[in-house]
Amino acid sequence: MARRKASRKATRPARPKLATRTRAATTRGRAPARPAAAGDTLRAVEQFLYRQAELLDSKRWQEYIDLFAPGGIYWMPAEPSQTTWEGVPAIFAEDRNLMVVRMKRVQHPDAWSQRPLWGTNHLVSNVTIERESAREVVARSRFHMMELRRDDVRHFAGSYVHHLVRTGETFRITLQRVDPVNAQATYDYVLQVWV
Repeated sequence: MARRKASRKATRPARPKLATRTRAATTRGRAPARPAAAGDTLRAVEQFLYRQAELLDSKRWQEYIDLFAPGGIYWMPAEPSQTTWEGVPAIFAEDRNLMVVRMKRVQHPDAWSQRPLWGTNHLVSNVTIERESAREVVARSRFHMMELRRDDVRHFAGSYVHHLVRTGETFRITLQRVDPVNAQATYDYVLQVWV
């Protein structure tokens, strides 16, 4: 019996000592700074995407465009297998300059497509972080957009992939890929603004 107790004691791992804190941890009673946890990043990205959807639904076009980095691209490929927007057809492939042109066209007093009762409602969900570094985040999410024009209602649903760069407390979009499930469907009129 005495041998069993002795062998148990010998195989137990040593407990870590409590006095192994770094000097920074004890300085002025504060814990050392830590990198953002995965949950913190996910929450920040979710809030960013919800804000983007709100800006679209409230037609705050310039604020929406300002979410994009100077070289940022909004891309909706014609089919999911596309890997580039250069030299191939796309539903949208716009940098900030083209986005401003679209905004001005939509806001023009003679824009007939904007005269009837028109609005959108976006839902964004299933946000996941695919990759993360100190500077960049790649997030995937699902969307559903309802568009009302006069008495017609259209629905678009699919996935977003956002390539984001950290800028202080928020993000800027370097690439937003939009893959609607129903991109190949026929419609009475083309999309006027971003999905």
